[in-house]
Amino acid sequence: MGRTERDGAARAGGHGPVRFGPRMPDDGLPVLPELTAVLSAAAQRAEDEPPGGGPGLLEAAAGYWTRRGLAAVPDRVAAAPGAPALLVALTATLGGDVLVPRPCAAWWAPYARLLGRPVFHVPTPPESAGVPDAYALQETIRRVRAEGGDPRQLVLSPADETTGAVAAPDSLHETVEVAEAEGLFVISDETWRDTVHDPHGTVLLSPAEMLPGRVAVVCDLRGGLLPAGWPAAIARFPTGPGDGGALRARVLDVLTALGAQIPGPLAVTAAYALDEPEEVTARRAASVRLHARLAAAVHELVVAAGGLTLPPQAGRCVYADLSPLSDALATHGVGDGQELEECLDVHHGVPASGGHRFGDDLAAPRVRLSTGDLLGGDAVERAACLTAPDPLELHRVRGALTRWRTAFARLGTPSDATIGPERGESPR
Repeated sequence: MGRTERDGAARAGGHGPVRFGPRMPDDGLPVLPELTAVLSAAAQRAEDEPPGGGPGLLEAAAGYWTRRGLAAVPDRVAAAPGAPALLVALTATLGGDVLVPRPCAAWWAPYARLLGRPVFHVPTPPESAGVPDAYALQETIRRVRAEGGDPRQLVLSPADETTGAVAAPDSLHETVEVAEAEGLFVISDETWRDTVHDPHGTVLLSPAEMLPGRVAVVCDLRGGLLPAGWPAAIARFPTGPGDGGALRARVLDVLTALGAQIPGPLAVTAAYALDEPEEVTARRAASVRLHARLAAAVHELVVAAGGLTLPPQAGRCVYADLSPLSDALATHGVGDGQELEECLDVHHGVPASGGHRFGDDLAAPRVRLSTGDLLGGDAVERAACLTAPDPLELHRVRGALTRWRTAFARLGTPSDATIGPERGESPR
C-alpha cells in the first residue's frame, strides 16, 4: 500500500493525516556497531533519567554546543525523547502565535496547532529555505497584529530539512534583526547543521550567535549522531543575564507533565554520541559524503526532466518543483502536489511527499525526495554504500536512480508520447 493509499485509509478510519505525515529523513544505513555496544552495555540500567536529562547527558550536550562556538553550561541545556517534545514544551511556554517558513519541516506546525496556537507561514525564497524573507516576515507580523493576533515565536532552520538549503549569513542576519525589532523569540532547529555537504565552502551560522538573549536552539540527534529509530534531542537556552534559566525551568515543567524522558540506556548512548568519539564522527562524515553524492544525482535527474531545484547543500533531501512541466503533468492527471505525490509514489515506485505537507501551496506540483530511499537491500549491502568508490554504481542504487530518472522523464512528456508501462501499472 502506497503512502497516499495509507492516508486515504487513515481518513476513512477516523484518523487525521498527521499520523501518516512525512517521516524524518533516514540515512538508510545500519546502526554503527559502537553505538549498539554502548546501548547494550547500558541496558542493565534500571533508574529513570530525570526530565530534561541527567548530569552526564547535560555535560555532553553542553560540550557539543561549546565546540560549535555556542557557549553552554549544563543548567542551560535540556534533553528530551526527540525534538518534537522540546518544540511542544517551548511553544507551550512562550505562548502567542507561531510564525514558520513556507515550506518548513512537516512536524513544526502540527504541534503548535495541537496546543491551540495559530500558525502563520511566511514566504521564503528557495535559496534561503528554512529562513523566511525579512520583508515578508515584517509584513506578516504587521498583518497578524492588525487582525488581532499575537505573534511571539519564529521557528526557523539555518540548514533546512525539507529542501536541503543553507541560509546565507546576510539573509539570516536580516531576518533575525526583524525578529528582534518586533519582539519575537526565535527557536532555531539545527538538527541538520552537521550534515552540510561542503563544510569548507558553505558558511552556516546560528541565530544564537546574532541574538544570544532571545534564541533557543534545538537539535534532534537523529540528524547526524543517532539512528532514526532512537529518539533523543537536546536544546540550548540563552546564557548570560536574562531569563534563559527561567525559560528552561518552565520547559522542564512541561516535559515533566508530559512524561517526556529519554530512556536511561538511550540517554547513556546519546551522551556517548554527543562526546563525538572518532568512530561516531567518522561514520557521520562518511554518511554526509554518501548523501551529498546521492542528492547531487537526484538534483541532476530532476533538472534533466525540466524541473526546478537548487543544488542541495545539507541533509538528505531534494525539493523538486515541476511547475515548468505543468502542461505535460496535466496529461498524466497531475494538477497539484497531492496528485504528484500519488503519481510518483503509487504509480512509479518513487517515494515522495507533496509540498503541501510542508506548508507549501497545494496547487504547486512540488515534492520532497529523500536520498535514503535510494538505498536498499540488507545491512551488508547498505553498509557497502559507505565504502564504495562510486555508490551510484552499486546495483540497488543504480536501479533506484534509473527508476526515479524514468519516472521524472515520463512525467515531463505528454502521456500520448510516453513509451513504456501505462500510468496505472506499477513498476514494482
